[in-house]
Amino acid sequence: MKKLIIFDLDGTLAASKSPLDGEMAALLGGLLDIVKVAVISGGAWTQFETQLTAHIPAGARLENLSLLPTCGTRFYRFSGTWEILYSEDIAAGDRAEIVRALNQALDRSGFRAERHWGDLIEDRGSQITLSALGQAAPLAEKTAWDPDFEKRKKIKAILDPLIPGFSIQMGGATSIDITRMGIDKAYGIGKLRQTLDIAIAEMIFVGDALFPGGNDYPARQAGVLSIAVRDPHETKRVIEAITACLADEGGR
Repeated sequence: MKKLIIFDLDGTLAASKSPLDGEMAALLGGLLDIVKVAVISGGAWTQFETQLTAHIPAGARLENLSLLPTCGTRFYRFSGTWEILYSEDIAAGDRAEIVRALNQALDRSGFRAERHWGDLIEDRGSQITLSALGQAAPLAEKTAWDPDFEKRKKIKAILDPLIPGFSIQMGGATSIDITRMGIDKAYGIGKLRQTLDIAIAEMIFVGDALFPGGNDYPARQAGVLSIAVRDPHETKRVIEAITACLADEGGR
């Protein structure tokens, strides 16, 4: 029987930088009643608050929910309030070097947007994130910019030799996430295993970027049974199926 269901956020539980819709919030609330849930995403903690925690139904079993923002470089658990268990921050000098490399890769790739909405590069302490159209870009613009990840693959190919000591992953609609080497979603899953005392074989991961180079791919590499989805609509059907299976197993 599976004991932990792990989700990506952007593109999986919600559209990029958008809140959970009512149906998804209700499905997650029901899932929390019967099994532990974790969310690992490239987004910062403030993004988790506005997209996720603010929309979970009142009375949901938040003690069953673990949140790992910035690709698992941080870990939050609920005990009356959200408390941080760890933060794998990048040294200030390294963060500055990553920002320089991102700007260089954008220019060399030819994909620097003529128009953007907000900052292109965000220093999240434990992660540096490129949002190619800016942090506040309209969803329609982001969705149309790189649906097949080909632009970001070219940017990543330029980045790889510039910052070889760091992990570079693609996620969301326009983003590239950079963390310390070995500090990614596989690392977060290892922390979930240790903290919750749940075996890898007892987990399921659901995400939209499970391909090589995607920021969900480390979860698959960690050995977790992984389900690829295209969007939140597919995720809803996956949650319904998991909920039905777990409820059936619990009733036997």
